[in-house]
Amino acid sequence: MSTLWHGCLAGTDYFEMRSGSGYDYAVWVTTPPGYDPGTTRAPALYVLDGNWTVGMTAPLIVTQADPMQQIQPYLQVSVGYAGEEAQHWTRLRNRDLVPPGEPIGPEFVDAVEMSVRTGRMSREEADAYLAELRDTRADVFLAFLADELHPRIERDYGTAESGHGLFGYSYGGLFSLYAWLSGCPLFESVGAGSPGVVGEDSQIFAQLRELGDRLPAAKLHVTVNDRELFGDLAVYQNLAKNTATLLHRLPSRAVTSEVLRETHVTGLQASFLSYLRTCRSE
Repeated sequence: MSTLWHGCLAGTDYFEMRSGSGYDYAVWVTTPPGYDPGTTRAPALYVLDGNWTVGMTAPLIVTQADPMQQIQPYLQVSVGYAGEEAQHWTRLRNRDLVPPGEPIGPEFVDAVEMSVRTGRMSREEADAYLAELRDTRADVFLAFLADELHPRIERDYGTAESGHGLFGYSYGGLFSLYAWLSGCPLFESVGAGSPGVVGEDSQIFAQLRELGDRLPAAKLHVTVNDRELFGDLAVYQNLAKNTATLLHRLPSRAVTSEVLRETHVTGLQASFLSYLRTCRSE
């Protein structure tokens, strides 16, 4: 990375990686101050939507030195999109973060159409955005994280053998729920911020029914925002309502949760901090 970016994201390396499925990803690896795998190996914390999230979450690695509430050591691996594809991350994430067969709710389509009417999206951008939701491959992306990216991080950065985590927000939060319910053995704690469970017919509920009483062993922490629930956008109201329904169907021993005083857009950093404090504090 350039000197400028090193000044903004201290201790951060950057590389690009092509998956076995032929997709290109950008990877930012942020190590804690003074990290020396020769003496103490830290687990990896994978953070999704790196093009958006790395600037707001990677600097929080300093929480490991907070004397008032110290966070367990971790190195952060932020995953996004590289090259020309980076400008299209908002639609490419649909392909990678949404479970296969996830229905596209009418409220979600209405929200996309509103973006066209208000000029935040062109018609072409909206059509491309919705097209990615018709062939979603969270299973493929999960396999990439666990079977391709993690071995490289383990080799190059000397990570610990256990204690790895996953954090995602919005559709990233939906992916986090999918990974947790899939029982991926890599992650011992999972953070799902405002997960995009937009419809009552979400694959998340189907996964939960299939599991029955056989819940994953990993810690799960879920956050929602009060202004999603009390605002006037149906897509966010449904997201908050369906997340609450999911929490009600899970036994209290299986999950922790917090309601944040944020909007869907402003809740990212607060959600990440909530996950750190709940699942990774010493």
